[in-house]
Amino acid sequence: MEPTKVGMVSLGCSKNLVDSEIMLGSLEGAGYFITASPEEADVIIINTCGFIEDAKEESIDTILEMAAYKETGRCHTLLVTGCLSQRYSMELMEAIPEIDGMLGTGELDRLPELLQDAVQKLRPMYVDLPGFIYEKELPRVLTTVGHSAYLKIAEGCDHRCAYCVIPALRGPFKSRTQASIVNEAKKLADQGVKELILVAQDTSAYGKDLPKAPQLPQLLWELGKIPNIHWLRVLYTYPTTFSPELVQAFAENPKICRYVDLPLQHAANDVLKRMGRGPVEMVQRQLIENLRDAMPDIALRSTFIVGYPGETQADFEKLLAFLAEIQFDHVGIFPYSQEEGTPAAALPDQIPEDIKLKRYEQAMALQKEISRSKNSSRIGETYEVVIDGPSEETDLVLVARSQYQAPDVDGNIYIGNRHLPAGTFAKVRIKEAYDYDLVGEIVE
Repeated sequence: MEPTKVGMVSLGCSKNLVDSEIMLGSLEGAGYFITASPEEADVIIINTCGFIEDAKEESIDTILEMAAYKETGRCHTLLVTGCLSQRYSMELMEAIPEIDGMLGTGELDRLPELLQDAVQKLRPMYVDLPGFIYEKELPRVLTTVGHSAYLKIAEGCDHRCAYCVIPALRGPFKSRTQASIVNEAKKLADQGVKELILVAQDTSAYGKDLPKAPQLPQLLWELGKIPNIHWLRVLYTYPTTFSPELVQAFAENPKICRYVDLPLQHAANDVLKRMGRGPVEMVQRQLIENLRDAMPDIALRSTFIVGYPGETQADFEKLLAFLAEIQFDHVGIFPYSQEEGTPAAALPDQIPEDIKLKRYEQAMALQKEISRSKNSSRIGETYEVVIDGPSEETDLVLVARSQYQAPDVDGNIYIGNRHLPAGTFAKVRIKEAYDYDLVGEIVE
């Protein structure tokens, strides 16, 4: 008998992608065949994101799109997992009858059991308290390029940002033990992974809840001892938990990429206080100064929210001035999304959508100029890069990244003068610069 084919669509952030890979691993271990083609899948799973309104709409649109394969393809069972199912399981089951089962964020290893019940048309819902424990020996099916993988070091969040639903969807902050993380990292290295990308809701808070409180610097030094790991990249650090010891580790550990992802959300204290992040404007500035003092070549990435309730024109102009002053290498900007159930949703002085959009476009235009200028300054420089593989447009062009670029969220370096296998590290000289991407040639 032909094995059941399962397809998965993973939406949202890299942390959600790790969950998708764990769920695929549990299915493969249970004897299911994984396919990337929804038209060939007997079972389709959508691992959803429910962070902001746009993400919820994308998740629902994708559920409906995949449900169509019940008519046009082989699909007989449609499952929904992830943040949206954790938040709206009953509503989704009632509104979309094509859904055959729901799995919350705390039940990842129960997916094979859910699937068995769903095939019997029981319409199961395994949605309990959030906060999956990653200590178990769980197989993963990597869906990233083979030489680069995400490594989740903690789950949940203890911050109470007024605009954010993550603590409700993912539970309180809970670090994995150092031993379990290092053990998984070694297995990934044995599979050919050369770049480990550490993720959590707040990576720089790692270890605060563990006995003897091992911290992120210690973990990074341990991971750096794994011979085949060439780069360690850290995403989602937090300004108030980024310790001086962590700055030192970034500066001294040769395997840590000179790249700091520091979601700051705003630069005006009044807005930061209303966000529930505290009056941390000077903390943010001091940290950036400390990082650049320790590592003049560091690349800084951040994200900001515009149009937050009560944000005045003066607050917004302060953010623009901050962007112009700091000159971040990479920036994501998002119009505020009024999420039900969050304290910010009930705040007075909600900003009209047209003003939010105008501020978003103005901030993005400024950052585009900054990015183009910074990229232009790199012409003639030579960088070590990792080859991610051929371009989607043509096999004649390679896509690569330096240590200053994270996958999926930052620009790329395009190379046309030589062909090297994915996962190869090479030296590349930059020849051309664009708004977000670079063009280079392999020199060795």
